[in-house]
This record gives sequence, C-alpha cells and structure tokens, in this order.
Amino acid sequence: MVKFSKKVFKIKLQKSESMKFPIDCEDDFNSALLFWLRRFVRAKLNSLSNKELKEPKILQEIILKLTADTKDINELELLVKQARNAGLTGINTYFIPLRKLYDMLTFQKLYSMKQIDEELLSDFLASSTGGLSDASKKNHRMAILSFFLYIDRQNEEDGKSHVYGIELKQWGGIVGVKGQKLPEFMNENELKRFLDAIETCSFKSAALRNRLIVKFIIYTGIRVSEALGLKIRDVTEEKDCLVLRIRGKGNKYRVVLIKRSLVEKELKEHIDASLPNKDGLLFCNRNGTRLTQAYVSRIVEQMLAIAGVRKEKNGAHMLRHTFATLLYHRRKDIVLVQEALGHTSLNTSRIYTHFDSSKLKEAANVAEEFTKGKA
Repeated sequence: MVKFSKKVFKIKLQKSESMKFPIDCEDDFNSALLFWLRRFVRAKLNSLSNKELKEPKILQEIILKLTADTKDINELELLVKQARNAGLTGINTYFIPLRKLYDMLTFQKLYSMKQIDEELLSDFLASSTGGLSDASKKNHRMAILSFFLYIDRQNEEDGKSHVYGIELKQWGGIVGVKGQKLPEFMNENELKRFLDAIETCSFKSAALRNRLIVKFIIYTGIRVSEALGLKIRDVTEEKDCLVLRIRGKGNKYRVVLIKRSLVEKELKEHIDASLPNKDGLLFCNRNGTRLTQAYVSRIVEQMLAIAGVRKEKNGAHMLRHTFATLLYHRRKDIVLVQEALGHTSLNTSRIYTHFDSSKLKEAANVAEEFTKGKA
C-alpha cells in the first residue's frame, strides 16, 4: 500500500483534484498518454455505480495509488482488474478499448498529444473493432469519446486549453450499421456432451458449487454476473420449480424458473455445506466473498475441453447464448426468449431467430425444384 504523510497526501490530492495540466504534461508522449489514462481511470472509478462494490478498502487503496503514480500501462491494467474484481465491473467497458488505443498510439511513436486527431482515432476504431458486435463497437466509440472529452476539460497551459472536439460521427463502424455478429452457441449434440462433462469434471476444490453455478446458467440463461449475485434468500420454491429472483442490468429485477429436479439435490447439499458469509451470497469463495466472472469462465472452459467442444469464444457467456438459441428452436417464440433473458428490447432477442434454419431449408428446396424442372 502507498504511504504518504498527511501533509504530502493532502498536497497531492489537491493537485490531482483541482489543478489542470498541460496537454503534454510529461517528458515524452508515452508518459503523457499514461498520465491522462491514469487520471481518467481514477475519475471513472469515482463516478461508476458502486452498488456491486464488495471491497471498499481495496477500492480506496487503488484510488490512492492512482493519485500517486503508475510506472507503466501494465501496472495501470492490474489496478483496473483489482477494481473490477472489487465490484466495479463497468470500468472494463472504458479501459479495454483505451488499452488497445494506448498500444496503437505508442506504436506510432508520436511526440505530442496534440498529434492525436479524429482521423487517427477513426483509423484505430476501424482496425481494432473488426468482427466485434455492434454493442462492443459502440462501447469502443463511447470510451474514446469519454476519454478525450475528459482531457478537453482537464488540460490547460498559460490559460489556454487544447480542445480535441472528437465526435467520430463519420466512423463507419457505427453509422449505418444494421447487422449483428452472430453469437457462439452449442448445438444439441454438443450440449448433451457438455452436460455429461458437468457430472464428470473434477475440480481441485468446490466441485459441488462449481457444477451448480454452471447448471444455473445453462438451465436458465441468466448472465454470469446475475448468477454470482444471487443470494440464498433469492431462491424460493413453487410447486415443481425453483424461483430465482434475479437482479439484472440497470438493477432491474426479474424472476426466472428452473425445474427442481434438475438442481434440487445439489442445491440442498451446497447450502448445507456452505460457509456463512456476511452478504448471504449463494456462491462465494473460501473467504466468503463474491466469485469473479473470470473464474467461472475458466470452469466452463475446463468442462468444454472435457466434452470435446471448441468454440471461437469459450467463456461462460456462451452458455446464455446456447440456452436462448435452443429455447427459440424448440418454441419459436421470440417474446418468450425476451422474457427469459430479461432483454429490454425485442430487437436484442431477434438475433436468435437467425439460427432457425427451417425457413432456409424451404428456400433450398425451391432451388432444387428449379434444377429438376418442377413447376
């Protein structure tokens, strides 16, 4: 932990919060860019919603370190990961695109922050977001806009500021784009192998807990963050189902159901064996604190390897896509998909209709009829 005397800390804190700095505030470009990234991350950590914050002391230490200094981009990235694990998950939305930007700009060997312009940033977005979903592209654009707007407001030298005025209105990655990247999912045969792997996969510890987390996600389609946020009191019984009270995006609550026969025995054993934790979490680590999404993704990757299933994206979020896709295949009800997944907009759910090949087979049959001369 960084230590200052009260007097030194007060001076540094006042300088950090109230003073403005020249756009090229360091001796070289790389250091200046890192300086502004560090200040921007600190500002975001103070402004993001802290409703999911589980480790306030860790966040305080991180902010203190950001107030002092960071030696390089890797140390800054480590602090961001620590903040995310402490509960400020939204920081990744900003930092991941900006880390990519840092790598690109330092590779360019610029000599001044003033060399950065809209054309350079548009080139960066075009080259770094290929293959990403529309949502991810918008997140990249938002992060860039937020960062340079922050610099516009915070830099000053001789009473004047350097204003970037970045808008990125003409960036082709956002304007006019109507398509969506199709998400990865398991077909029914792959899913069967995966479910078999859930039962046979051995873990170094917490096997029962890990299997239960994965089952909750694959059988209900809830997000990983929603599963990890479940508390014991959020699970109730209703006839042959368990009712899960889910807090989703934007702190909006919804209810999902899961058949008791699928998880009831394991759930009871898990609750009976669980160590108490102050937040009443259904799933926690040995210290009684919340598990990370990265940990759950590693569990899923291990199970997929055992099942012999390989996808471009093997993370736990792929289980949600699998649930939604098979739900639409079996019921052909897009509104049901919307309600089950907690989508605000029906358009978000429509992505899963693209996996329905029944209509496409009709088109293929017509093409075959043409070649055979059928009327």
